[in-house]
This record gives sequence, C-alpha cells and structure tokens, in this order.
Amino acid sequence: MSTDGLIVVDKPGGMTSHDVVARIRRLARTRRVGHGGTLDPMATGVLVIGVGRATRLLTYVIGARKSYTATVRLGQSTVTDDAEGDVIATTPAGQLTDEAIRAALVPLTGEIDQVPSAVSAIKVDGRRAYKRVRDGESVELRARRVTISRLDVLAVRRDTPDLVDVDIDLTCSSGTYVRAVARDAGLALGVGGHLTALRRTAVGGFRLTEAATLDDLERRAPEVVGLPLAAAAERFFPRRDASADEARVLSHGGPLDAVGVTGPYAVFDPAGGLVAIVSERDGRARAEIVLAPA
Repeated sequence: MSTDGLIVVDKPGGMTSHDVVARIRRLARTRRVGHGGTLDPMATGVLVIGVGRATRLLTYVIGARKSYTATVRLGQSTVTDDAEGDVIATTPAGQLTDEAIRAALVPLTGEIDQVPSAVSAIKVDGRRAYKRVRDGESVELRARRVTISRLDVLAVRRDTPDLVDVDIDLTCSSGTYVRAVARDAGLALGVGGHLTALRRTAVGGFRLTEAATLDDLERRAPEVVGLPLAAAAERFFPRRDASADEARVLSHGGPLDAVGVTGPYAVFDPAGGLVAIVSERDGRARAEIVLAPA
C-alpha cells in the first residue's frame, strides 16, 4: 500500500484546516501530512491534503486558482468580515435594488488591488494579524494584487427585514479573500457587508465532486490516499516521459535537454513512476523537486 499521494477532502464547517490534517495523520498512520491552502473554520469544501512525498506538491496546489460559492450579507459589518465575528455596524439595506448590488460587484472583478481582512493569518512585524486584532490593536494591511476572473450573482434574497443576502459563485487567484469581497461590496453600497457562508468548490482541477468526507476516510483507513503520487502529478502538471538514462540523471539532480514545455511539468520514468517536477531555463530542464524514491 502506497501512502504517498493526495486526498481531496470535503472539509466540514467548524474545523480548522490543521484539524483536518491532524485527523488524516491518525487515519494514514503517518505524520508526513500537509494541506494545500487554508480554509477558515466557517468554510467548507475542497481541501487538498498531501501525504508522504506528495506533501512536496502542495506548494503548487497552494498557488492554483480556486472557485467558491458564497453568501454576502448586506446591511451588517463584522470585525472579521464574516459571520464568526461580532457585528460592529448595522445599516438598513432593504432599499438596495438588484441592479445596484450587481453594479457594486463589477469593480471587484478582474485584476484588482485587494486589502486582506484584518483578521487574517498575514504576519505584521512577525505576529499574525488576527492575534493583533484580538489583543485590541488596530491593524492596517497593504493591498495585494489578486485576480477574480469570474464573479456571478446566483440569487438576491430578502428574507430578513433590512438585510439582503447575495449568493455568488466566483473563481479567483491564490491569495484572494472572499471575505474582503463581501466587505468591499458593503462599503461600496454604503451599508456594510460580511460573509455568512463559504464553500470551496475547486482547487485547480480538483473539484468537489471527487472530494471525500472525513466519514468516508474513516471507513477506508488506513487506505485514505485517493490519488497516488504519480496520478496526482499527472492531473496537475503537463507530462514528459523520460528514458531510463534520463530518469537516472534527473533523479540524481542532473539536468535534461529542454523540450520547450512552458511552466513546471512532471517527468516520468519508463515504468510510469514520477521522477521529478521540472522547469526549463537557459536551454536546460532542471528539477524543482526530485520525487523518485531514494
């Protein structure tokens, strides 16, 4: 049984990403487990877990684009920009038209400079921003360039007086805060806003339809790896097949001749085993990560 590979987990609400990692460590009977992009405790959905040598692929998973469905509540601001924080301001939003709401979301799409939520894991002078906020400090974070390539309004609901709930579906670059989208939409409309629901539906090519629940994994333990290492790399990267001699050179850190493939790609040996993740520069293909068994 191979313990090297990726698991696409449907994270439940109320757990941190680290909680999920801890559960997988117990189920897989190894401590070599990590995740490919934090989900807040409130959030649910796709969390990619790496086990064994596949933890080395997670740096690429973290950088992949992601898709979400979410609910923005207009008419209330919270300290965390989501439903986990205390309400700090309330402004009636019932008068907002659907057209005004949709118009306010347009400037929040495309390539934008987004200020992350103050209650985030970003470090400020060596300390997490959320810890500074909890200690009563005022935190101002710098804007970051992110890309929201798609933002669709699914529904505008008026179930509660003076509040408007907007269901959205979006795809964005790594580093985007969906909480900040809710906050900024509320600011633009003058009524405040925060996130009340967030579900990640995709990370790169990994989708919710293939995700396993923690109950599923409990039943399968210790065979919890859904995508063995080679299959995971083939899903995520372009493929290059190497000869036995090329595989040997690459596995020992040597370069191969470039073949003109853009971006990182996976190199496989003649038996179909994953040798390395490679990128090309100056006419040579060099390993970014060697993954062949020692």
